[in-house]
Amino acid sequence: MMACLLEAPLRISVLSEVTATSRHYVDRLFDPDPQNVLQGVIDMKNAVIGNNRQKANLIVLGAVPRLLYLLQQSSSSLELRTECAVVLGSLAMGTENNIKSLVDCHIIPALLQGLLCSDLIFIEACLRCLRTVFISPVTPVQLLYTDPTVIPHLMSLLSRSQHTQEYITQIFAHCCKTPEHQTVLFNHGAIQNIAPLLISPSYKVRMQALKCFSVLAYENAQVSMTLVNVLVDGEQLFQVFVRMLQRDKPIEMQLTAAKCLTYMCRAGAIRTDDNSIVLKTLPCLVRMCSKERLLEERVEGAETLAFLMEPDIELQRIASVTDHLVSMLADYFKYPSSVSAITDIKRLDHDLKHAHELRQAAFKLYASLGSNDEDIRKKITETENMMDRIVSGLSESSIKVRLAAVRCLHSLSRSVQQLRTSFHDHAVWKPLMKLLQNAPDEVLVMASSTLCNLLLEFSPSKEPILESGVIELLCSLTQSDSPALRVNGIWALMNMAFQADQKVKVEIVRALGTEQLFRLLSDPDTNVLMKTLGLLRNLLSTRPHIDQVMSSHGKQIMQAVTLILEGEHSIEVKEQTLCILANIADGNTAKELIMTNDDMLQKIKYYMGHSNVKLQLAATFCISNLVWNEEDGEELRTRSQERQDKLREMGFVDILHKLTQASDPNLCDRAKTAMQQYLA
Repeated sequence: MMACLLEAPLRISVLSEVTATSRHYVDRLFDPDPQNVLQGVIDMKNAVIGNNRQKANLIVLGAVPRLLYLLQQSSSSLELRTECAVVLGSLAMGTENNIKSLVDCHIIPALLQGLLCSDLIFIEACLRCLRTVFISPVTPVQLLYTDPTVIPHLMSLLSRSQHTQEYITQIFAHCCKTPEHQTVLFNHGAIQNIAPLLISPSYKVRMQALKCFSVLAYENAQVSMTLVNVLVDGEQLFQVFVRMLQRDKPIEMQLTAAKCLTYMCRAGAIRTDDNSIVLKTLPCLVRMCSKERLLEERVEGAETLAFLMEPDIELQRIASVTDHLVSMLADYFKYPSSVSAITDIKRLDHDLKHAHELRQAAFKLYASLGSNDEDIRKKITETENMMDRIVSGLSESSIKVRLAAVRCLHSLSRSVQQLRTSFHDHAVWKPLMKLLQNAPDEVLVMASSTLCNLLLEFSPSKEPILESGVIELLCSLTQSDSPALRVNGIWALMNMAFQADQKVKVEIVRALGTEQLFRLLSDPDTNVLMKTLGLLRNLLSTRPHIDQVMSSHGKQIMQAVTLILEGEHSIEVKEQTLCILANIADGNTAKELIMTNDDMLQKIKYYMGHSNVKLQLAATFCISNLVWNEEDGEELRTRSQERQDKLREMGFVDILHKLTQASDPNLCDRAKTAMQQYLA
């Protein structure tokens, strides 16, 4: 019992002792004798090296504001100012909390001010500290861009020494995060100033310069197009990148050079069939996926490769047969790190914590590989346990893994064969539906796109999904603020209504509600409008269905059709609307809604004489259905006779006659078919 009592005071005294020795360092910073202050700063420098606790104590005791004051005083000697910058740099090397404290004390403007001094050693000390502060994830990168004179001044310091080159390029590489940042750096001559550094004698300088180009070129056509024409010592810049891909270069250099070439290629500055891509960049990135590489190299390699070939089927085909890539990726789910890489327990611990990044990267790469080619998709789904892995990926705790898994599933769902086989065998729709319940928008967009494919009429998953109450869910998506989600919600409903039985159609109309249906028909997004018209066309597909829907909603549907045909819409939208009208004209009772609407008949007439053949064809279809001779029963025959007479009086026969001479064979045939109804 006694021992425990002694324990606490002891701890306190040890702590206060540490603080006391730290306080002594801080007190010396206030000594009236400048020589003592300098010695105090030097002693402090030696005390904090490698000692995080000492760093934290000094920060708590208020050393930072005093050091910054001394650094900025013109009366301080250069030596003192330089030593202050070195100590601050050392404090910044500690924990993230240290960096936060330094930034809160306005260290960045003070150090940037220091760069205006002419002394190189002092400038290097300030830059070294700035570099350490800026590469920390807790520092807001925007602080580099607050004062517009900073970037041009940093550019001018690049020529001073190898150290200034290394630190400044490292700062640029870390602080270039947005298109605006890229533009600022580009406009201040980043390319011309940094390109010569790629052949610097210092590896660190070459490496940081290379990293700068990778962040400058990412998704930036302006930078990429400029890079193609840059010469470094008489050699084309992208050839310098290609040289850096060679196997004898450090992995970090190979990977970053591959990124530069990838980004230039994606921006259209290098062709996808160029040898530098097909024979150099792609094989280099595939090498990075091997299980001999470190976890972060495998992650970056796979993600960069996925990005490189995303839009290009040829690159996807080449990659799929390079070094057994498809089966090599299966290892991403097994080994967080290769046995040869685990030299210490720390590495193993790190890799186990980051194993989800490997899975995310593998899913992304599979998604990219399988986005176009049927054979590659087959190869992927036949890889050991692949579908099970995707299914478990859909419910992982990491949002990034879930997103990548659903991207992979979406890519594979473009295959009719996979929808009919592996998707059905693994009841993929179940976890997918679960994912749709409360996911963030980017996951919802991918998951609902995949669902659209699972609802195609040849997909065996369509039935069980219908029974699972999916209609309500899709109707709620159509009310989203995101146009992509509205499109997917209505698209899935459109697929669901295709050749569906009456029960499903009635349920869709009920769940969506006529108000929402008509709101979607005036949606500002053309894709939403097109899919809504597609849904309407599928709802109005067989005679009994057409008559039933039109008897309950005819007035509103005719109103919507009028509005669209009168509005400023594309040819595609108007064609789809006329096709809906042609379906209505095919109904038994629904026909009358057009026949009694002279305004609508005039519109059909106008489109029969339109300059666009697609619209002429769709309008002629309407008339063809209206004049169709009914076989059954006296009454129906009389009614079709009346319709034919009315349309003849309105001049439709003359127009049909003219269209039988049309140069478009389809239009000509359609007009002849309609004319035959008059002769029958």
